[in-house]
Amino acid sequence: MEIGNPTADESSSATMAELLPLASVSQQPYVSELLSFTLDRLHKEPELLRVDAERIRRQMQEVAVNNYRSFISAADALVSIRHEVSSIDKHLESLIAEVPKLTSGCSEFIESTEQILEKRKMNQTLLANHSTLLDLLEIPQLMDTCVRNGNYDEALDLEAFVSKLSTMHPKLPVIQALAAEVQEITKSLLSQLLQKLRSNIQLPECLRIIGYLRRIGVYSEYEMRLQFLRCRESWLSGILDDLDQRNAYEYLKGMVNCHRMHLFDVVNQYRAIFADDTSGSEENYDGGLLFSWAMHQISSHLKTLKVMLPKITEGGSLSNILDQCMYCAMGLGWVGLDFRGLLPPLFEEAVLNLFSKNMNTAVENFQLVLDSHRWVPLPAVGFSSNSFGEEGQEDVTPPPNLMEHPPLAVFVNGVSAAMNELRPCAPISLKHILAQELVKGLRTVSDSLLRYNTTRVLRENESVLFLSLCRAFVEVAYPHCATCFGRCYPGGSLLITDGNHVFEGLNRLLTTSSSRQLPKRVRSAETKENGDSPVVENGVVVADVNEAENKNVVEEDNVNNTSSETQNEEQTVNPKS
Repeated sequence: MEIGNPTADESSSATMAELLPLASVSQQPYVSELLSFTLDRLHKEPELLRVDAERIRRQMQEVAVNNYRSFISAADALVSIRHEVSSIDKHLESLIAEVPKLTSGCSEFIESTEQILEKRKMNQTLLANHSTLLDLLEIPQLMDTCVRNGNYDEALDLEAFVSKLSTMHPKLPVIQALAAEVQEITKSLLSQLLQKLRSNIQLPECLRIIGYLRRIGVYSEYEMRLQFLRCRESWLSGILDDLDQRNAYEYLKGMVNCHRMHLFDVVNQYRAIFADDTSGSEENYDGGLLFSWAMHQISSHLKTLKVMLPKITEGGSLSNILDQCMYCAMGLGWVGLDFRGLLPPLFEEAVLNLFSKNMNTAVENFQLVLDSHRWVPLPAVGFSSNSFGEEGQEDVTPPPNLMEHPPLAVFVNGVSAAMNELRPCAPISLKHILAQELVKGLRTVSDSLLRYNTTRVLRENESVLFLSLCRAFVEVAYPHCATCFGRCYPGGSLLITDGNHVFEGLNRLLTTSSSRQLPKRVRSAETKENGDSPVVENGVVVADVNEAENKNVVEEDNVNNTSSETQNEEQTVNPKS
């Protein structure tokens, strides 16, 4: 009943398994089987187990005998396996030690691989856009070619394109390098445009250049105006520098022509290009820049005139320069630069200096000739007697009898030269001043004669010739100088004749010497009974000179006394001497 019930058997087996805890899991089936045996079967079980063990032992022996080689091989293999396992263990340890290096090497390989892949990708992109990139890299060279050939519009288009690229791609090195190269070429373009402004160009070209400068955008509106005036001034200065300053007349003539033509053009160009609007925008207001620049040019023009005019030694040249300056100022008056009112003081000073210089030269030459003059009778000049002092009012030919007195002839020639230089350019405002200069020169000659009479001891015949020279100076040379001045200035001769008080010393000298037999003037010489005129030398009748030579020593003492009195009178008239 109990045996036939499986559930009961299972319960018993479980109970026995719990009672035999030493049985392993592999022995559990056998133990369960033992628990199912009967008692007799259990008594027989040991014997059966012994028989099975013997049988198994015999089988093992048979197997060992039959397969002993295999067992030996297995034992050898086991020993070899143990050695191999030890070697493998050592190699595993070294492998474990090398694993971190392998890991880092793999990481580096991965990184380098990624870089290579990135470069490969960039190279592929570069290859795909090779033609476009090549066009971009050729932009600087193309722009430089355009600048050299004067294609400024195309060059500025390229510059604008590169600027746009630089703004869109500020972090690309290639674009930034390209922008830097284009910037350098733009500077070259700017320099070339400014150089064109320094050349002889007309208004249309100026408009184009200013348009290019505005497209470049380097200067503000005020700076552009200033730069335009600077460049044009540099061009004008270059023209003036090319003129030869060694010839003052040619230099001034070239300078006046330059300012007359080009300064007028520059002002008109400025007004046409930078037309000020009426919007009141500060950007379009130049702040009087054109006026200041024009005043600077006019001031420079006047300064040059002031420096160069004294170097002109001809009155005709002064007159020509004055005419050209007046014409220049009148032309510039159309643009508001009429400076004619500033010219008279400059030319008046130049005329005064020239006249004073010529008068000083005449006086110096007179003094030199007088000091070296030998008082000997000269041959008579072959002119009719009524020609002396009887010239018409319009005839200013020097009196021929002055040739008998070389010092006076030299002086009158110098005065005539001064008047010839004064006549082409005789300012009305200098009428009285120049008259004073002429009177000053005449006074200097008079003082020189008085001083000569005082400091020199002359013999009787020499004294007679000297007094004849003094009379010729007072009666011939002085009126002739007044007449010459009257030809330059209507009514000017009166200014000279009113100053006849300067000859008071000579008049007193001649009056004091009236006790002596003074030489007669040639025009008062009487004809001899036989119709022959007396021989005249140095304005003195030869018979009178011979008679004077026959005077005794007492008369010579009287002459010496007269010289002393004359010296005292001269000191009274001219205290400085």
